[in-house]
Amino acid sequence: MSFLNPFALLAMAAVVVPLFLHLFNLRQPATVDFSSLAFVKELQETAVQRVRIKEWLLLALRMLAIASLVMAFAQPTLTGDLAGVGSSVRTAHALVVDNSLSMQVEGEQGGLALDRAKAKGQGMLDTVEEGDEVLVWPTAQSGQGAPSLGTNVGVARETLSNLEPRAGASALARAVVRAGEAVAKSEAPRRIVYVAGDFQRSTLGDSVATQLPDGVQIRLLPVETRDPANVGITDVTVTSRIAEEGQPVQLEATLVNYGRETLTDYVASVYLEGQRVAQATTTLEPGLETTVSFTVTPQQRGWLRGAVETEEDDFPADDRHHFTLNVPQERRILVVRGNGQQTRYVDLALSSEMIADRIAFRTTGIDEGTLASAELGRYEAVLLVGPRTLSTGEVDALSRYVERGGGILLFPSEQAGPEAYNPLLTALDAGTIQGVSGTPAGQQSIASFARVDLEHPLFEGVFNRERRPDAQVEQPQIYYTMNLRPSGRSGQTLIELTSGLPFLHEVRHGGGALLWMAVAPTPRWSDLPVRGLFIPFLYRSVYYLSAGTSVSGEQLVAGAPGELRISGLAPGTSLRLVGPGGTERAPEQRSLFGATLLQVGRTLHTPGVYDIQAGERLVRRIAVNVDPAESDLRIAPVDSAASHLQSVLGATVQSVSGTGAADVAQTLRTRQAGTEIWNVFLLLALIFLVTEMLVASQWRPETAAT
Repeated sequence: MSFLNPFALLAMAAVVVPLFLHLFNLRQPATVDFSSLAFVKELQETAVQRVRIKEWLLLALRMLAIASLVMAFAQPTLTGDLAGVGSSVRTAHALVVDNSLSMQVEGEQGGLALDRAKAKGQGMLDTVEEGDEVLVWPTAQSGQGAPSLGTNVGVARETLSNLEPRAGASALARAVVRAGEAVAKSEAPRRIVYVAGDFQRSTLGDSVATQLPDGVQIRLLPVETRDPANVGITDVTVTSRIAEEGQPVQLEATLVNYGRETLTDYVASVYLEGQRVAQATTTLEPGLETTVSFTVTPQQRGWLRGAVETEEDDFPADDRHHFTLNVPQERRILVVRGNGQQTRYVDLALSSEMIADRIAFRTTGIDEGTLASAELGRYEAVLLVGPRTLSTGEVDALSRYVERGGGILLFPSEQAGPEAYNPLLTALDAGTIQGVSGTPAGQQSIASFARVDLEHPLFEGVFNRERRPDAQVEQPQIYYTMNLRPSGRSGQTLIELTSGLPFLHEVRHGGGALLWMAVAPTPRWSDLPVRGLFIPFLYRSVYYLSAGTSVSGEQLVAGAPGELRISGLAPGTSLRLVGPGGTERAPEQRSLFGATLLQVGRTLHTPGVYDIQAGERLVRRIAVNVDPAESDLRIAPVDSAASHLQSVLGATVQSVSGTGAADVAQTLRTRQAGTEIWNVFLLLALIFLVTEMLVASQWRPETAAT
């Protein structure tokens, strides 16, 4: 017999405490004769003998209970023939190594946590004997397929030594289950999963899809570490709906202080194309999220690389959060001219003379009669300038276009009645046209602006309310309007007239939007086309409608599966991903109606900005960042981690002590060479205590029969 915790045997000295108390109570009292009690002397002698027997029995039970408890804490192990299961039993070993990014944090004594986990893993591999099977299962894998069991320990050692911290690690409980499923396929009588890691609380895992197979043992190889101070960036969002060259763009970053102290005057910076363009300071309270706002001004067009950076701390992996910003090289606009409708003010505003190189519009004009054959998907925005009628097919095409992310600006026509636009407005759940007000080319204004929603993204940057907070929006003369009664379910009025009717109304439908104007762009309806407000309003409307959801690219989690939907490509276009450092990947792709779907899978492990290219043409940029859960570096105590994994996995979890490879190997050899019987001694202690309680309460030898 050997002991896994021999120092606990020092507590065996406590066995003499009941004996000492018993001997102390045996002091003889003084004898005083009393004549009237002489007749009970014979009875007294018999009762005293029984009481002494009871006392010695209670003493023995108490001493045995204490001795059994001490033996249980010492973890005795039977070895040799008595063990029943010896070291020669063939075993299937699985070593789960936590190689998540938290394992690159240094401990109190120096050295990376992953290096200490490797050392303990090497100690476990030292116990593998001839005929045993073994595999090394990292929580963050390279994507080259799941590890498999083998009998070559050298291969396992090489795999272990080559492990590096990687993003995209799975939850620890899920990795244990998958490794357990691998060893469960072995025919070895004994199957053990070892887990070496720091047991980061946020990555232990709350649930798993399947339970651990029966008969698989779990043993923890804890790595000593510390809770370092860290500030994580959990999210970066571009809040502006419109991004233009030379115009301000708003974005927000969410920071979390995972440390224990308040951080004042904490600095966060924004970079575009490698240049710092904004900076902000804030106060970060422990354990709380803080939103920091930035204003950046892009100085070029195209898909721009961006990042928010924080101050250096103990965990540099999350000090930089990547994002992308799309300032379109050009916006393809389709202008549909209604039959008999005057469009010269719109044409002039969108002409090359007005736009030059300042505005990235590429305009295509068609007549109303060719709308049915137009490929709407080739354009980011469609301007319907006074169409007289819209056929059922055109209504269906326009509503699908909006649902898929397109934008429509609709001006009414003087030659059209309310019934001309109601089918489209009804299909988009916008409301219905209910009559007109005023007279075309009237002499007196029938209404004015009562309310303008200047907080709407369409007006962002148009009115500088910081410099002139009392500035008023220019009021055009309005002579004639077509009256929309909004449904109120999916729209909002951006400009409301004094009559209570909308002058400009937005309807969101699917991924796109429709803007309804109550007037046509001619002086017969209002003098808006000759006002200074008209051109900025038209440009902002086109920018807003053509932005869709492309102001910023997708943000994916490193190592996590994801899908990317790319539209506007010719059928059969082959796409490739170009990542940091020029690494290229050819993701799985399939064609959908009007789009291409990329299956990214778990192949993107390196945080950074990735280019999606069709040949040499840049189609889109996406950002890949560290999982926010990795930023919470708080460690679960070993007992707490073992209890959590035991409840999640439904299996007994034991911890293996030892500071290095040699200690771990010695402890494991002792356990593998014998059978632990601490539970037997714990049961014996319970039996002795229950027996002592029954003897003390139920046996009363001092009571004599008369």
